[in-house]
Amino acid sequence: MKIPEDLLYTKDHEWIRVEGDVAFIGVTDFAQSELGDVVFVEVETVGEILEREEALGTIEAVKTVSDVFMPVAGEVLEFNELVKETPDLINKDPYGDGWIVKIKITEQEHLNDLMNAESYKSQTGH
Repeated sequence: MKIPEDLLYTKDHEWIRVEGDVAFIGVTDFAQSELGDVVFVEVETVGEILEREEALGTIEAVKTVSDVFMPVAGEVLEFNELVKETPDLINKDPYGDGWIVKIKITEQEHLNDLMNAESYKSQTGH
């Protein structure tokens, strides 16, 4: 299982890649493997400012539906069109083309509460 060193992680298995005050959010390799084959991703929060741990959208897999949560507070700027059209990118490339949303971070200090790769490895037992 891949756990990139340059990302931060949540207890709910989201990752965040920070680029200044903008960030990309997706679900981890662990999460996608637990979900199974992803068949649909829904994000209706573009343009909204959401709080940390608020649901930003949902992922539907063959056997389940799961919420995706905000790792930090911010404004949802964009829903990844590639994932909208080809949801199984989350299974194939969760840290690359399988990102879900791009946000503008409004609470930078929330980043301090997230796990680094080593801590996330410990949590997942990998």
